[in-house]
Order: sequence, then structure tokens, then C-alpha cells
Amino acid sequence: MGASCEKFVGMARLFGTDGVRGVANRDLTAELALALGSAAARRLASAGTARRRVAVVGRDPRASGEMLEAAVIAGLTSEGIDALRVGVLPTPAVAYLTSAYDADFGIMISASHNPMPDNGIKIFGPGCHKLDDATEDRIEELVSSGPGSRPIGAEIGRVLDAEDALDRYLRHVAKAVTTRLDGVKVVVDCANGAAFAAAPLAYRAAGAEVITLNAEPNGLNINDRCGSTHMEELQQAVLTHGADLGLAHDGDADRCLAVDADGAIVDGDAIMVMMALAMREAGELASNTLVATVMSNLGLHLAMRAAGIEVRTTAVGDRYVLEELRAGEFSLGGEQSGHIVLPSFGTTGDGIVTGLRLMSRMAQTGSTLAQLCEPMQTLPQVLINVAVADKATVAETATVRTAVAEAEAELGDTGRILLRPSGTEQVVRVMVEAADADTARQLAVRVAESVSQQN
Repeated sequence: MGASCEKFVGMARLFGTDGVRGVANRDLTAELALALGSAAARRLASAGTARRRVAVVGRDPRASGEMLEAAVIAGLTSEGIDALRVGVLPTPAVAYLTSAYDADFGIMISASHNPMPDNGIKIFGPGCHKLDDATEDRIEELVSSGPGSRPIGAEIGRVLDAEDALDRYLRHVAKAVTTRLDGVKVVVDCANGAAFAAAPLAYRAAGAEVITLNAEPNGLNINDRCGSTHMEELQQAVLTHGADLGLAHDGDADRCLAVDADGAIVDGDAIMVMMALAMREAGELASNTLVATVMSNLGLHLAMRAAGIEVRTTAVGDRYVLEELRAGEFSLGGEQSGHIVLPSFGTTGDGIVTGLRLMSRMAQTGSTLAQLCEPMQTLPQVLINVAVADKATVAETATVRTAVAEAEAELGDTGRILLRPSGTEQVVRVMVEAADADTARQLAVRVAESVSQQN
């Protein structure tokens, strides 16, 4: 085994729920990025073909992305794969362009909504879908085993720049516009991230009057007190400019949250309710079904029940939403975080498509965003994180199960309780929703105490 690969042996699983992530240059090093590029090339590139094999590579603007892009490309080209560099573009753009350029696979370098020191590598396989566990495991094995025989001479991969990447993506998202946006005034917070160019251009092309915030990335300011995780500036800007709405993207623009004309935040649940109702009206809601995670508020379920729309519930994480969408051939799914997936437009969430669809609905109906949100009445929610010794077994103890059952009996049909082990910490999350905040808080505390007593 090559010395360069020894450091990766015995590591915890590289892939998390959304690619490989960590602090750039400490956890996610240039060496690891090169090894991942090489391993992805060996696992995913089509063998035995006469044409040159190609991988699309994009990134968000964070400073470490330049280093990691160079390392990933070195890994790809060392295996005879041509790297088609699309530059700073949203994650959904890279997924779309992987298909549009007929590439073997795509790689996006981004840590999404995480702070600037972090970075990540997401890989899109055949059909532009995120990789399944088995494929990720095989790539990890190849990382650990190190390089094999590599091509020489003319067989080494080349690096190409895709000059028309942004234009291609903009033409694609324009198809999401069902009604022109003339007369709609929107403030868009680009999070100093990957959408800094694409989002304002897409919204203006559709007819909207656009005021931009945080659209001047310098490599260091991505997600810095801005974007979908920090919406205070956007809320104020909507009021200051008298805008019809505000839209907030995250660092890689696969998410979109909104602010109505009064400055109130519209989360992913409310957006999904609006879109589900609009799509059903247009005959676009496949099987009359919406896919959401267990963290979606009960208010979403009540709104959908009132409208006669079925809700399929998945575990937390966009990959599980995507799996359910594919399995059931459904047409709409998403998360409370604003990660909304429309399979007819892409294989991952696309914040710009979401923003265009929202504004199209406003223009089509002549309604304000607040009016469109009325079917979604968010129930008070209390979340308590309880540190435990063994998160896997706590929820199954008799004491905890009794506490949960008593709380459920008290709530009846007016609320719900959820116990969920954290994916990253030795913590059990106790979440209670109820008709009023006091009830939710009291029941959450009671159940959290029963969990804590198991230590």
C-alpha cells in the first residue's frame, strides 16, 4: 500500500448523509480529495468505451474550494478522466450539468450551509443521483487501497473549462416559471455563496425586480451571518425596500426559505404546503402525495389532511426524501430547512427553482405570500437535546416508553411527540408539538427527564 494512503486506513466512515465533510485542510485534506477523485474515477467512469470519459466539477466560493478543486481534478485526471470545470455554481446546477454534458459523473465541492472553514465533496453518480451506500463503501475501499496502475502519455485526463455552464443552467431553471414575474419585487440573500450570480440573473430573467443581499463572495464570507441560517438582515431589507417577499439561499443554493411582505419567515413546511396545493390544482402532484421528513411540523400534516393530500414520511435527511420520491415516483418532497425537491427539475433540491415556483404562484393568483401561507398553521414546537450514554437503546427502556405513551395520550390528535437519536452526537432529541406552547414545553420536559434518568 502506498504511503500516501496509509493515513486513510482505519478512519471512521468517510461518507456522511451528504458526501464527505469536515474542516478543510484538517479533516478534508488535499491528499484525501485527490484520493477521492481517483477512487470515484475508478468506480464510476464507464469502462470499455471509445470516447473520452468526463467528470463535471463545480464548487461554492469558499477559499478552500480552490485547493480542493485542484486536488480532486488531479485525482480524476490521474485516472484518465477529463475534468470539465464549471466553476462556482449551485449544487443543483452541477447535478443538472452532469446530465446535460453527458458526463460519467459529477463532483460538487461545498459544505452547504456550514461555516467557511468547513468544506465537503458530494458525488453525483449515473443519472445524476447521489450515491447509494454500497457505492460509497466501494469508493472508501478504493481510497484505502491506494492507486493502481495509472495511464501515461495521451491517456492522462485533461482539464477543460465549460464556458457555457451558467447559461445552460439558467435556461434549465427558466422552465420552472409558470407565470411571468413582472411586478414582483423580491430581495434575495445569496449567502455570499454559489448562487451569487445565478439567483439574481434567474429571477430578473423571469421578470422580477431584484434587490440583492450578500452577493459579493470573497472566499471568506460565505454563510457569515447571512443566508437561510441567519435571516434577520433579509427580514429587515424586505421591510426597508417595501418588497413583496424575500428569498434566502444557503451556501450551495440547494435550499430556499422565504420572508413575506411583513417580514415573517416562511419555512420549508409552509413552502411545501403551498407548492403541493398549486401542483394539485395544475394536475402535477403525482399520486396526490407529498414526501416530508419526521421533523416537518404537525401543521403540515393537518393542512394536507384538510386538502385530501397524502403525506409520506421519511427519516431526516434529503437522501431519504430522494429515495422515497424515486421509489414512489412522486413529484414533490422536502424538508423544513427549505430543501425542496421537484424530480421533474432535478435530482436534488434546487433553491432557485423553489424561489421561481413561489413567485410564479404569487403572480398567477395575485395573492400575497402571507395569503398563500394561510393553510399552514405551525403548531408550537419544543425541542430538547438530552445527552445520554447510549442513544441507541434509551428510547426502548420501559420508563421512557411509558412517559412517551402518557404524553401521547394527553396530546391525542392535537399534537405529537418524537424521540430521535442524533446522527452525529450521543444525544437523544425530544420533540413535542402541541396546540399551545405551555403544553408542548411541559410534556417535552417530562419526557426529557425520563430519558435523562436512564444514564
